Amino acid sequence: MSLVHPGVLRGAFGEVSRFRTELYACLTTRGDALFELCDALLCTDGPVRTLVDLALAPEHRRGHGALYGGLNQGRIDVARLRRAVAGLPLPRAADGRLVLAVDVSPWLRPDASTCPDRAFCHTYGRGEGKHQMVPGWPYSVVAALETGRTSWTAVLDAVRLEPGADVAAVTTAQIREVIERLVAAGQWQPGDPKILVVLDAGYDAPRIEGTVIRLVVETLPSRGVNKPVWLWWSGTGATANDVDRCWQSFLRGFDVEHTFRLFKQTLGWTKPRLRSPEAADRWTWLVIAAYAQLRLARPLATDLRRPWEKPAPPNKLTPARVRRGFRNLRVKTGSPAGAPKPSRPGPGRPPGSKNHRPATRHDVGRVLATGEAHSRPTHHKVGTKPRRTG
Repeated sequence: MSLVHPGVLRGAFGEVSRFRTELYACLTTRGDALFELCDALLCTDGPVRTLVDLALAPEHRRGHGALYGGLNQGRIDVARLRRAVAGLPLPRAADGRLVLAVDVSPWLRPDASTCPDRAFCHTYGRGEGKHQMVPGWPYSVVAALETGRTSWTAVLDAVRLEPGADVAAVTTAQIREVIERLVAAGQWQPGDPKILVVLDAGYDAPRIEGTVIRLVVETLPSRGVNKPVWLWWSGTGATANDVDRCWQSFLRGFDVEHTFRLFKQTLGWTKPRLRSPEAADRWTWLVIAAYAQLRLARPLATDLRRPWEKPAPPNKLTPARVRRGFRNLRVKTGSPAGAPKPSRPGPGRPPGSKNHRPATRHDVGRVLATGEAHSRPTHHKVGTKPRRTG
């Protein structure tokens, strides 16, 4: 039985309905197909494995051809969608402060030689200190953090990093634009606590004077030696409250990893074998829009838990458990997408004919995001024909 106040439920329904209407307005070309694809992403049972599975969902009333056509030829007004996401209710710290986290997550495409604009993405391998550089599309994501133990964040932006991009410069511009949208949406006003931005190592942010914080963990049973963690804060004259706020916000920054895991393992963000990076951007924003609807539906969701799962109090469900009941919520919020028109599939390529227009092969960007040249690994032989996968 839900313990949420009826007024809160009505407000949550209104927020979900308004955002769905605004999302549909942002889909400027092939909007019906893209909107129903987003609904299928929200309502499909279990993790998303392939796009074809989404085409079979009842919420997607069109064929798989319309699904791929929407991703490949559709258009999304990303600027308007960014403003819509920035205007949604956002989590705040105990003092009312907005805390933003920035991190990069790769969409790995190691064998997709027909995909342009791939760069070498840093990935962690098994074992301590192991890492690999794998071709793919890296995305810089900005999210607002909650307080306490949670797997929720509020994703505000995603930018694909092109080969040779300066991560520090791109991230700085991205953060500035996100904050400008938050100010325009009324999320921050003069006199409010300053917005705190949390970044991991590797961004080369300490270019001006600031405060260095040494964080030491007294007991860590899994390791024999406890190494200190060094943090840098752009402010000076730090008080004890400032220091506590910095290291606590830094630890909360790892909540973004939960969001990446949900995107990839449950919502299937990196599952489609899309050839065009522009189609990958459209799919990325559909995933962000779906996640935003899950966050708005938290007070409305019913705990459809598995027999082995522990009960969760209202408004404390994980994103995956909120998604289980979204199909029931969708019926109440409605869909602005129009009904599909009857059509006949095209004849396709004649049986037995060969493809005389093979796709163009693209090399992986030889410049890392840090600006350094990347040398070909020794096990990559020059002249070997790559396996065609997309």
